[in-house]
Amino acid sequence: MELFGLSLSVPSEVYEPAEDSELLAFHSRNLKGKILEIGTGSGLVSILNAKSNPSNSILATDISPEAIECARKNAEANGVRSLTFLQSNLFEKIEGKFDTILFNPPYLPTSKEERIPGNLNYAFDGGEDGRKTLDIFLEEFDKFLAPRGRLLLIQSSLNSMERTMLMLKNKGFEVHTLDQKPFFFEIVYLLEAYMMM
Repeated sequence: MELFGLSLSVPSEVYEPAEDSELLAFHSRNLKGKILEIGTGSGLVSILNAKSNPSNSILATDISPEAIECARKNAEANGVRSLTFLQSNLFEKIEGKFDTILFNPPYLPTSKEERIPGNLNYAFDGGEDGRKTLDIFLEEFDKFLAPRGRLLLIQSSLNSMERTMLMLKNKGFEVHTLDQKPFFFEIVYLLEAYMMM
């Protein structure tokens, strides 16, 4: 598939970039500095940023080994060598602080019966309220953010925008909506959060 001038090969066990991925990729493509992407999937977001900003330091992570292998191959296929890839469950293996953290979490409310086999399930399964992974992320992310750093986060109307805003504001973050896309069953938002100085 072709997106933003990149050629991406995405096997069936890896999340194929959709409108939410494109929203995050478009708004993060020109960010500078030290960047961490959690849940890179095919690598679209990190590869696009690295291609546009070769001097950036970018760490792209995913819980799925298949996703990491896919993203690494896509980076090589697009001539991007300035990326580092790491298999990690959220912040489990992360060290240091970053100017920007990017995350498109699994946000679909999912019952046990709706889970799919294999590691692809990690890309979709948000638990019964869609917040299983998101809440863990929101508890931890600020420990890895540089003092003037920012968070770019995909948020669905299916899993309580109000709770996300409250969690961020309780940590002292200013939050606003950078963009949004309506779909027939939800609205997908791109939130930007940064610490109020």
